[in-house]
Amino acid sequence: MSEPASQEYTGGCTCRAVRYRMTSKPLFVHCCHCRWCQRETGTAFALNALIEADRVVVEGQVEVVNTPSNSGKGQKISRCAACRIALWSNYGGGGDTFRFVRVGTLDDPDRCPPEIHIYTMSKQPWVVIPPGVPVMPEFYKSSELWPQESLGRRAAALTE
Repeated sequence: MSEPASQEYTGGCTCRAVRYRMTSKPLFVHCCHCRWCQRETGTAFALNALIEADRVVVEGQVEVVNTPSNSGKGQKISRCAACRIALWSNYGGGGDTFRFVRVGTLDDPDRCPPEIHIYTMSKQPWVVIPPGVPVMPEFYKSSELWPQESLGRRAAALTE
């Protein structure tokens, strides 16, 4: 992602009762093909923009739904209280520090293409991954694939 860090991203739910603004580009964008994401989204994969929670400004009421996860640490899915659209998740491992914003809820989702495809061992066979994008059968080490700027931001968020 080559956009300036000050670039904002806006999004929201279907009924527009919840609007949000990401005040910078995401740390990294995952396309997850695991069976849990397939079940939770009702489709072939989940596309999530990982960003620090304090960089997401929210207007409207969200409802947090606690759900199990394959890791056993659970996740909290934040949904619009009115139309129930899932807007982002907080995973047990990252706590409330980071949000995994559903890219499809952005006003311009084309700005956040996947930077990696993960858990491709359970990818639907008809999904074609474009060349040049890292593909991992399971998860990966962020220290090996994230841009230095994102690694620095993550470290700063974890020390706050």
